[in-house]
Amino acid sequence: MKNILKLISFVTVSILVSCSGNETELSATNIDENKSSKNLDYITVTKSQFESSNMQLGKMSQQQFSEVIKTNGEIGVQPENQASVCAYFGGYVKTLSLIEGQKIKKGQTLFTLENPDFIEIQKNFLEFKNELEYLKLDFERQQELVKDNVVSQKIFLKAKTDYEIVLVNFEALKKKLKLMNINPTNLSSSNLKSIINVTSPISGYITKVNISKGMFLTPSSIAVKIVNMEHIHIELNIYEQDLSKVSIGQMVNFKLQNNTTVYKAKIYLINKVIDKETRLINVHCHLEDENETNLFTPGMYIEAEVLTKSKLGNSLSESTIVNIEDSYYALVLVKEDNNEYVFEKIKLTIGNQQNGMIEILNENLIEKLPTFLTKGAFNMINE
Repeated sequence: MKNILKLISFVTVSILVSCSGNETELSATNIDENKSSKNLDYITVTKSQFESSNMQLGKMSQQQFSEVIKTNGEIGVQPENQASVCAYFGGYVKTLSLIEGQKIKKGQTLFTLENPDFIEIQKNFLEFKNELEYLKLDFERQQELVKDNVVSQKIFLKAKTDYEIVLVNFEALKKKLKLMNINPTNLSSSNLKSIINVTSPISGYITKVNISKGMFLTPSSIAVKIVNMEHIHIELNIYEQDLSKVSIGQMVNFKLQNNTTVYKAKIYLINKVIDKETRLINVHCHLEDENETNLFTPGMYIEAEVLTKSKLGNSLSESTIVNIEDSYYALVLVKEDNNEYVFEKIKLTIGNQQNGMIEILNENLIEKLPTFLTKGAFNMINE
């Protein structure tokens, strides 16, 4: 009896083990079959998910696209709006209160210079001034006398020469005083000065200060640099082969390096000479909005697109298209019922990109004009 019970128990355990093994094997087979049948190019979204995620549908639209020339350049200012300030006369820097970036006005004192030689120039001017008054009277008197043959021509010429020599020296010193910002009309022996003011030739911003108090500034040294920012422009570098496509009046879209904001300009001048080394030609452009000048600083690097010929093209918005490793994709609606949307991921061939729109070149899509997921595609494709 015991042997019969043992035999029954053994048979029962064997059957259970066998059944268990078959169930496990079937489950694994089903999972593999599910994996192989899944198509990653199709994405299903329930309508409740669609609405809660604020997704949107739309179709291609026709937009005007310009052929573009991609180039680079920098922010610049007109030569007349830049100034390198030197002193006409050497001297020690007496006062200085400039900071780089400081705004100044034309005629404003930038710094002062001190030198005893300044007094010598003023003294000589006053001496020539007094001497000139006497020599002028003598010259005029001799001129009358020589007409009446009272004095010889030699005496008259001597008076004339003396007067003209002093007159030349007087006028030369008068010009020097004006360059020193000293009014020669108001100069007298009681107001001689050893300190002169150096003023700004233009209004603008201080960009460089090369001097300090107490240092001796020579006439050839640049003391201060100033830039007027009121008429900022952009300078583009166009390659020789693109020159025939560029003309005055064309629009330019540009942005600063590492910045997505797009600004507009218009071609104003095109240089007539190509650089022999770089084979580049300079193109001068004016900003469309002069109020944007305060956003830029001369020397800033820019990336630009010159808009040349215009054409009509089929397009999708940037939010519709997903860029994955320089390949472009979108989701096309292939099925819709009461509960869900089914989208197919398709690869796109793109053309020009302007103003948030991208040109689509796929001929089959242009013919069928399918419905696209225009908002929410990025998260769906990248999940």
